[in-house]
Amino acid sequence: DESDYDMAIRFTEDFYNENKSSIEELVKKHGRPVLVEMWKEKFFYFVLKWEFNFIDNLGKASALSTDQIDVENGNRYGIEFIDENNNAQHPIILHNSPSGAIERIIYALLEKAAADSKKGTKPQLPLWLAPTQVRIIPLKEEFYDYCNNLCDKISAQNIRVDVDDRNESIGKRIREAEKEWIQYILVIGEKEAGSANLSIRDRQTGDVREVSFDDFMKEIDEQTAGKPFTGLNQSKHLSKRPQLMV
Repeated sequence: DESDYDMAIRFTEDFYNENKSSIEELVKKHGRPVLVEMWKEKFFYFVLKWEFNFIDNLGKASALSTDQIDVENGNRYGIEFIDENNNAQHPIILHNSPSGAIERIIYALLEKAAADSKKGTKPQLPLWLAPTQVRIIPLKEEFYDYCNNLCDKISAQNIRVDVDDRNESIGKRIREAEKEWIQYILVIGEKEAGSANLSIRDRQTGDVREVSFDDFMKEIDEQTAGKPFTGLNQSKHLSKRPQLMV
């Protein structure tokens, strides 16, 4: 969400005077208050730097992404280009990291989840990023075939879904799905296997509700539309996954 981060912009006074309208347009495009720092003289290699900062649970601002206009390192490292007059020139270097380091993004997501937890909201990742988006839990072995077919049907919609077919109690399997922050849990028993609808346990609301397959797919699509997708990176059956024994 836009409310999760703040923008800061730093520049020299000379650069501001020469590019005032461009800087104002950048701030206007952001659409919210921006922290501005202006230097009388250049202290670093750049004349302008802007960044998006996430405020963590300790009140500390951490830069997630940044762009810089570097006017020194072209000369410092002997980087050259030939201009239209056939003269060697040192280029301005743009340091562009609009998405930021993946470690910082994960840190911000976990910090946000921790903040939500303090407010009484169950922590979770955005659905499109969740390693498992839907978990299917069969009550008994006799429902395995139904669960496998349902898993394949859901997976065909570009959804990361798996089946907890381990020989564990239903309570333990639900608890472990909750610990993994899985948003949607489908417990399949005789009633569910014989119904035209799906019984969905929704982590976000805490409710168990019945929805049609098509409506469930539409609900997930609305939360993941326009986002990249990749499939599971391990077996869809939890019984076939390696276990860490501690």
